[in-house]
Amino acid sequence: MTDLEYQNLAESVLKAIEGACDRLNDESDVDIDNQRSGGMITLVFANRSQIIINLQKPLQEIWMAARAGGFHYKFSGVQWTDTKDSSEFFASLSRCASEQAGQPLAFTPA
Repeated sequence: MTDLEYQNLAESVLKAIEGACDRLNDESDVDIDNQRSGGMITLVFANRSQIIINLQKPLQEIWMAARAGGFHYKFSGVQWTDTKDSSEFFASLSRCASEQAGQPLAFTPA
C-alpha cells in the first residue's frame, strides 16, 4: 500500500470515530469527550478513563491504547485487524469503550 492509500484509509477511521462519538453522545446518556490532534484522537469518558487512537505512519498501522492494553492494527485489504489476534479494529474499540463507559457502545466504520 502506498503512503497516500494508508493516509486516506487511516483518516477515514479517525473520521468514523469522531462521527460515532457525536452519534453516541446524541443518542444515549454516555458522555465521551473526543479530542483530535493531527493523527491522534483521545476519547475521555465520564469516569476520566481514556482511549487513545493514533496513526503510526512509518509502520502503516493504527495503534489503540485502552485500559485493556495496547493494540496495533494493520489494513488487511478489507479491514483493520490486530497484528496479534486478527480481531477487527471497530469491534475491539467497541469492546474497550463499552468496558470503560460501563454501558454497551458500538463503533462502526461508517
